[in-house]
Amino acid sequence: MATTLTSPRNADELAEMLADPAKRKDILASEDTLKTFITDYAQRQQGDGTDLKRLVDEGIQAGFAEFLRENGAEDIKRPDVRAAMPDPYSSVAAKNHQAQGLYNRAAEGAKVDGLFNTSGEFFKAIARRNASDASPEMAAKLAQLKNFSSDIPSDGGYLIPETLRSELLRVALESAVVRPRARVIPMETLRVPFPAIDSTSNVNSVYGGIVGYWTEESGQLQESQARFGRVVLEARKLTAFAKVPSELMQDSLVSFSALIDQLFPESLSFFEDIAFLTGNGVGQPLGALNANAAVNVTRTSGGNDIEFADVITMYSRMLPQSLSRAVWVASIDTFPSLAQLALTRGTDGIASPAMWMTNGQAIGSPPMTLLGRPVIFTEKVPSSGTAGDLSFIDFGFYLVGDRQAMQARQSDERYFETDEIAFRIIERVDGRPWIQSAITPANGSSNTLSPFVKLT
Repeated sequence: MATTLTSPRNADELAEMLADPAKRKDILASEDTLKTFITDYAQRQQGDGTDLKRLVDEGIQAGFAEFLRENGAEDIKRPDVRAAMPDPYSSVAAKNHQAQGLYNRAAEGAKVDGLFNTSGEFFKAIARRNASDASPEMAAKLAQLKNFSSDIPSDGGYLIPETLRSELLRVALESAVVRPRARVIPMETLRVPFPAIDSTSNVNSVYGGIVGYWTEESGQLQESQARFGRVVLEARKLTAFAKVPSELMQDSLVSFSALIDQLFPESLSFFEDIAFLTGNGVGQPLGALNANAAVNVTRTSGGNDIEFADVITMYSRMLPQSLSRAVWVASIDTFPSLAQLALTRGTDGIASPAMWMTNGQAIGSPPMTLLGRPVIFTEKVPSSGTAGDLSFIDFGFYLVGDRQAMQARQSDERYFETDEIAFRIIERVDGRPWIQSAITPANGSSNTLSPFVKLT
């Protein structure tokens, strides 16, 4: 028969009861006994209809059960209060974002999901935050977003809810070169060390020190271990700024949402790519083309053109394990050279037809491929004839550190005379190559290998 528990009168009696194993077992006999005990204690302290009673009814028992569990109570069923909470994955789009790794439950903005349905509604709200006809409900929503964190530049700005941030990022991915192919690391702090293998050669060991031995039965085992380094990702500040005619927000929220949903993420994506590809690492990401591990291939002709021999050499300098992921990244003005790639036959000097074109169409297009790997044409790398106009890169060896928190701010005072409203979005990201040195292959060849190969 279960013991009838007397509700404690104060904190001291509560502590004494929880310290008694026998009484604690009676409390945790079932979810109902736990709920009854907490409710009785709350009522005895403040009575029915109080704030404490309301909190109990809304699920405080879940936190209380967790406390008891951490103090040795393993047999109690955890009350499920998730059903009463909004599900950020309730929509098909949000579930797709989760699958793509865009939405993060732990991100700052996840705490305020559901306040706004669209980015246009969000930006219109912050633009009208001081308007005389602004509703108390909207003011209460904005109050939850303002000055959201001390380690992210607030400047009076507003946190963008995670569902909206992930939607903006999804649009950016459609036009990005690096981020969709890179290894994205969520950053819970502004500075995140990430482990890296410190390896320069595979001649006698792999991964910087692991050696394999053939031994007889009961033979002495040889000790070895990998050598590790680290890559430090530091959240860099990238800002997108634009002025919007005030009439656009007032006349059509739909068109304004379309503007925000396209222009801002595409702009952020554009400048991210430039930094991820060619950044110098000073106050900005270190680009893949400037990686310490990059292998430089000198042009065969010595001029500005790209020859098929250059492409073959670049392919041969790629890490073999990266060949299935690597892509060619080319300046758009290299297309004339690439489209006319030809291989001179024997000693008679006769050139065969273009190597990757048939009747004016790139073999395998779309997308265009070269030696079986996709070709990405872009304006974000150096121009034709310049070092880096063509590169062969496995972005799986490039780390993108994402703080996963965006901030927005609006100002209409500065542009009062032109009746424009200025919007600014700030994100914190970084990018670094994952390995720090080219690798000498196991056969001892002087031609080092790397996931970053650049034509110079």
